Amino acid sequence: MAKVEITPSLYEEIRRKFKQQSVEVLEHLKSLESSLYKGKFLGTVGGFVIKELKYEGFRFYFVTDGFKLQCYDQEKLVDLLLRFVRMSDKNHQQQTINEIKQVLRTIEAGGF
Repeated sequence: MAKVEITPSLYEEIRRKFKQQSVEVLEHLKSLESSLYKGKFLGTVGGFVIKELKYEGFRFYFVTDGFKLQCYDQEKLVDLLLRFVRMSDKNHQQQTINEIKQVLRTIEAGGF
């Protein structure tokens, strides 16, 4: 089972944007703990995989260690960490993906 972590800034953004529906959104994001291969693959940067998970008209971006995701089966992924980092709507999707990739290039493998 994987551990899903949501950054505090994204958590607050979800609460502001979705208000009472935020509980459903957070449960949708936490559903990755039981099904790891959910979400659309967007690319890799320095061994990290960037994926998106859709909820209604919004996209939630998460980052995980690509080596662990590819090398182990689902039962052995106890220490896998999925970190949700950003949210966007359809209009700002590519800009958000580029920002995530730029941050990952800057911090490289040691900062995650």
